[in-house]
Amino acid sequence: MAKIKKAFFCKNCGYDAPKWLGRCPACGEWNTFTEEVVARESGPAPAAVGANLPAAKPQRVADIRESEHRRIDLGNAEVNRVLGGGLVPGSLVLLGGEPGIGKSTLSLQIALAANGLRTLYVSGEESAEQIRMRAARIGIGNEECMVYPETLLEHIVAQIEELRPDLVVIDSIQTVYTGLLESSAGSVSQIRECAATLLKYAKGTGTPIFIIGHITKDGTIAGPKVLEHIVDVVLQFEGDNNYTYRILRGIKNRFGATFEIGVFEMLDAGLREVDNPSEILLTHYDEPLSGISVGAAADGVRPYLIEVQALVSGAAYGTPQRSATGYDARRMNMLLAVLEKRLGMKMFQKDVFLNFAGGFRVADPGLDLAVVAAVISSYFDRPIAEGVCCAAEVGLSGEIRPAPRTEQRISEAARLGFKRIVVSGYLAQSARRPKGIEIVAVNRVGELPKALFME
Repeated sequence: MAKIKKAFFCKNCGYDAPKWLGRCPACGEWNTFTEEVVARESGPAPAAVGANLPAAKPQRVADIRESEHRRIDLGNAEVNRVLGGGLVPGSLVLLGGEPGIGKSTLSLQIALAANGLRTLYVSGEESAEQIRMRAARIGIGNEECMVYPETLLEHIVAQIEELRPDLVVIDSIQTVYTGLLESSAGSVSQIRECAATLLKYAKGTGTPIFIIGHITKDGTIAGPKVLEHIVDVVLQFEGDNNYTYRILRGIKNRFGATFEIGVFEMLDAGLREVDNPSEILLTHYDEPLSGISVGAAADGVRPYLIEVQALVSGAAYGTPQRSATGYDARRMNMLLAVLEKRLGMKMFQKDVFLNFAGGFRVADPGLDLAVVAAVISSYFDRPIAEGVCCAAEVGLSGEIRPAPRTEQRISEAARLGFKRIVVSGYLAQSARRPKGIEIVAVNRVGELPKALFME
């Protein structure tokens, strides 16, 4: 009988050490080591999962034949867009998000999509009856979807080999464990071993696998960082629980770009795809209001218009307050410093509050001009002229710089019926200028008020 073998693992990067350490020597994080049981006693070890897969052999690059498989249509246009046009056969996709954001709903909708795919939905957190209740609320479209409540990896792989589904969804990776290790489910070693085994099986059989992962308090996916390096695609499902809108964002994608986003609206019947995000990010008012501007944003190749709200008021205390919802507070402070330096606005005496409609988090520098416009409008308590939007970046010297993909932003504003758009005067003259919208070019931030308030 062998002694119990234990080790300490870093929850952030997966580094293992024979004893507890205050600081991880690999990633530098503090207080991240946890103790796990590696082996309890000697005895016959269970067979490794996927041991019957054919062994790969070295090949010359010129002799490797390209696969004739096309990307798999998941029956969800927004998910297909984020993945780069569909799901690649044999890929391992990790979907992360906060609790209650809709990860299980989205994954079940993918499994139930009526696209002719035989799917296996493995649930380690819910019973079959609970999944049936959610499926009834969403609407069952795929009669070939199989539900399998199980947490042992060996049983899961055995069912996959028996059913041979076209798509596998595992909810979630933190609940799955393998009998090869003695540590509990959700530990660093279990997550790493299970993810590596699933990747090996996906590559060996060409079966695409979706796995759901929990996130920590700071917003990162729970488990070792090596988990994100193992998988092919990492998707982040984010949004504010106080709003109904959700964004699916690609963090890593070995088969496509990571700048695409998918927009959803959470309804009683599940997640609705939002083809035109501008329709949910713009509000129509009975009369013009000060402190409100419209910015033309671009996330990936998709342009959309979003409403920017700003409130500038006198500071009641010595230190003015600065608050930004959905926007980088440090960048807002930079723009306020530019206004104070270049326009002489006494921002050091003002409280400034900034908010983006819909609870969206925006990091597009092309919205700088819209933020500045909203602050100027609230500062002077004067509404911006109706039908005006902005699309440009503001530099530290007060210069207005062209935003990426300005042409697409202008076209989106024209399509939605805006009369005027304020852009950078340094925009190339060869840029396409659609009809039906007036393009106002400004070179300095001091020229902005005239462009905003003229009728």
